[in-house]
Amino acid sequence: MAIGERINFFRNLRGMTQKFLGIQVGFPEKSADVRLAQYETGTRSPKADVTEALAKVLDVSPLALSVPDIDSYLGLMHTLFTLEDRYGLHVDEMDGEICLKVDVRKNRDAAELHQMLCAWQEQAAKLKAGEISQEDYDNWRYHYPEFDTTQIRAKVPSQAFSDALVEAFAKQLKADD
Repeated sequence: MAIGERINFFRNLRGMTQKFLGIQVGFPEKSADVRLAQYETGTRSPKADVTEALAKVLDVSPLALSVPDIDSYLGLMHTLFTLEDRYGLHVDEMDGEICLKVDVRKNRDAAELHQMLCAWQEQAAKLKAGEISQEDYDNWRYHYPEFDTTQIRAKVPSQAFSDALVEAFAKQLKADD
């Protein structure tokens, strides 16, 4: 999730308007809402000092606003927090082990993530059972979703092809009259 989407998410969570947040950060009242709208739509990216100020007003870590670096432990944690916000991923305990679960009731995105995770788990189970090799498993992961057979995906035809079908259908209707 881009920084603008995160700013928008936390601003709405806190019940703030763009103008209010912009003024709190220190922008002139006249342009405060415009500046925030630019950040939220991604037409501008806030500099580090502005990100810090936004985080302070929104009462979050600057890492919660930034697109996290998953190569660091803190970045990875904030990535997981973002997945919780957007997709209903949550931490739980099962049989004395920490696990991550998806609440499929949260929204359509959560349900889609759940399906994708189920496909991944299916491949991991095949690897564990010796039904596929590590190479097969890695090939599945690195080419996902190309090699995923658990989900049906329809290819959308080109607009030209779609227009030709509509035209042919219209001609057939006229011929039938």
